[in-house]
Amino acid sequence: MNTNKLYAESLVNEYSPKDTSKIAALKKLDRRAKLPAEIFGYTFGIISTLIAGTGMCLSMQVIGSTTESMIAGIVIGIIGLIGVGINFPIYKKIREGGKKKYAYEIMELARKISEE
Repeated sequence: MNTNKLYAESLVNEYSPKDTSKIAALKKLDRRAKLPAEIFGYTFGIISTLIAGTGMCLSMQVIGSTTESMIAGIVIGIIGLIGVGINFPIYKKIREGGKKKYAYEIMELARKISEE
């Protein structure tokens, strides 16, 4: 193998003009369909986890040392765990909604790209 030839070909591929505007638009539409669900999933998951952790700290009396704080910690921890538990189903529902919203545009653009 001629390594100089391979290097030259890789440089040509790197600097040659590419017509990827349709591919870039397709990726952008796909990202736009999925991004709201990801933002919600991460945000709601982090908040729910922090709530559950706060409840655990209160129930183990790391924060506060009274019986009332322990009972409040159990309740707060359960609320946080419920939030963690429902995070993924809500994420899936939001993601499916985004896919339905942009499905027609994505399918049309993908069809145009595949016909070329």
